[in-house]
Amino acid sequence: MINLALLYFIIALVAGLLGFGLLADSAATIAKIVFGSSLLLLLVNLVVDRRTAGPRTLRPHSGRGRA
Repeated sequence: MINLALLYFIIALVAGLLGFGLLADSAATIAKIVFGSSLLLLLVNLVVDRRTAGPRTLRPHSGRGRA
């Protein structure tokens, strides 16, 4: 999703340099929306992952199975 925001950012830069003001504004707005939504999804994913992970415990190794 960040790649998509970067793509629209590059489109906005190129369009701005070539003088297409309306296209540059539209691409910049889309880039901002995609970037913001990807950050929001990242934060939600981090919070949900933190809640569902729980404490991690290691099982003791029995030593069986070695020759």
